[in-house]
Amino acid sequence: MEGARPGARRRGARRFFFKSIPSSASRCAGQTCPLHFRVQQGLVTEPKTLPLVVASVEDVTPALRRIRLTGRPLEGFEYFPGQDVALGVVRDDGSIVRRRYTIRRFDAGRKLLDLEVVMHGDGPGIRWAQAVHPGLAVEAIGPRGKIGLDANATWHLFAGDATALPAAFAMMETLPAGVRAGAYLLVADPSERQRFDAADTTRTVTWRYENAAEGRDGLVEAVSAAASSPDGGHAYLAGEVALVLTLKTALLARGWSLDQVSAKAYWNRGRANAGHGEPEIKA
Repeated sequence: MEGARPGARRRGARRFFFKSIPSSASRCAGQTCPLHFRVQQGLVTEPKTLPLVVASVEDVTPALRRIRLTGRPLEGFEYFPGQDVALGVVRDDGSIVRRRYTIRRFDAGRKLLDLEVVMHGDGPGIRWAQAVHPGLAVEAIGPRGKIGLDANATWHLFAGDATALPAAFAMMETLPAGVRAGAYLLVADPSERQRFDAADTTRTVTWRYENAAEGRDGLVEAVSAAASSPDGGHAYLAGEVALVLTLKTALLARGWSLDQVSAKAYWNRGRANAGHGEPEIKA
């Protein structure tokens, strides 16, 4: 592609796809099949309506709740890391609004789908997450989302606030062995840190704290330092719209091309998300 930087992602780049493993895949029996056995090209999965039930609820940190869903419709469910599902939640007036949550983990054998919800704000999604309990019926639509891992990248950078954590960890966990990746995450304080289980020492997590003196500036500085050489890299940015825009601007200033940056705004500080999607990043 004319004018492309070295290592920039070509249009139509391969994506890593995660899907349930057929019984004939004996090498994967009883365990999660390694990612490189599940790389497919040109696979498009249309969102489906999935009537599910809440299996369990767990507070992973003081401000992050893991909601586990189950149900027969998860038989044969397939997705790629970074995708989400839209849940129908009831507002105070009885109307239904959709809220989208990243798929943190999927156990195909047990038909268990994990979502993680950051418990901030006072919108209908948060009120639903506060009241959710095992046995509650949930209508999910998915999988949704177009941002997946760039299979042409030689290293991966993930950055954002607490709402970016589920996608960042899910995507990092499914990278092939030996592929370098780093996550740079802004959470409220040290109590919001999560352990990242990875035997591969090329995967690292750097934490910055909203309540610390450096705040968001500390995250931007850490990401800028890590992104000094864009060659072969791909960045995945997610979180509050202003933070995502700041991070994207910092990467472009470091010489990253637009093809090397995938950005997704999940929320907008001080403004409710009344619709079905997320705030637009105007840059």
